[in-house]
Amino acid sequence: MTDRAGVPMTLAALRALARAKLRAVGLAEDHAEAVAETMVAGERDGCASHGIYRLLVAAASVRAGVVVPDAVPVVSRPGKALVRVDGGGGFAQLAFARGLPVLVAAAREHGMAALALNHVVHFAALWPEVEALAREGLVALACTPSHAWVAPAGGTQPVFGTNPIAFGWPRPAGDPFVFDFATSAVARGEIELHRRAGLPVPEEWGYDAEGAPTTDAKAVLDGAMRTFGGHKGSALAAMVELLAGPLIGDLTSRESLALDDGRGGSPVGGELIVAIDPAGFLGEATAAHLARAEAMFAAIEAQGARLPSARRYAARAHSLSEGVVVPAALHAEIMAIGAAA
Repeated sequence: MTDRAGVPMTLAALRALARAKLRAVGLAEDHAEAVAETMVAGERDGCASHGIYRLLVAAASVRAGVVVPDAVPVVSRPGKALVRVDGGGGFAQLAFARGLPVLVAAAREHGMAALALNHVVHFAALWPEVEALAREGLVALACTPSHAWVAPAGGTQPVFGTNPIAFGWPRPAGDPFVFDFATSAVARGEIELHRRAGLPVPEEWGYDAEGAPTTDAKAVLDGAMRTFGGHKGSALAAMVELLAGPLIGDLTSRESLALDDGRGGSPVGGELIVAIDPAGFLGEATAAHLARAEAMFAAIEAQGARLPSARRYAARAHSLSEGVVVPAALHAEIMAIGAAA
């Protein structure tokens, strides 16, 4: 059923549609399943800029030749507590899935472990990854560069990517504590959604190509985004470049954009994920100290403040029972992918 507002879909139907369209543009079955799951998770949790809209982004990257559609991730162990997955130029989702059980086992054995994803294509948020680790009882931190779209504080020309940072904390009962944010003032996908809707953006989001402040979404996309929090976001963006670039032998955001060479594909590079087993530090006292963390969460919520991810979990509960509504125009574009293939 289609109406002016959108197309109601169950999550199962949305998942099947995403997989079919990804296969239609040539993505191998295992990649299509992993990539589709990330998109469905975004839509399910009310994150439109990281939801099924990203199907258009992923399909464009495959068609542009940015992605190796049938890449086979290779897992290795450069150190006892270090895991590396060479994604072979494929999307990051399958590489992470292959590295996840190895990372979990290493963190439990050594108390702390790190996973480097190399040679992968990124288009999605990082919270599904740290949430997966937190549900295994681990504390997780993840970061990745992207394309050079963001100007450093005090400048107006792109150097950094949106460079997200995500963190997950396991909770004894209920959903993990998770946050995920770009070090840019806003996610690039949010600006793109404004452009598609013909809406202006706040002036503090970015500059045009000449370095002047602008409220025109396309001008920001063609110019430079700003970091959040001025010099603080700029420093965090630089940290992400270093941790998930040179430290793991992968690309910076400027190098990723240069490699793209005007194709307009998603960023290519690496990702660093650190996992810590609380029991490695705390042993038999683990439960008592996790309870202290719960006291902090309770103090936050008691005064009416919202924990990060609470909105997503609420949206998830609704979507699991009621499904989602895909905007009609977006649904039409998605359906055209199969028709054009």
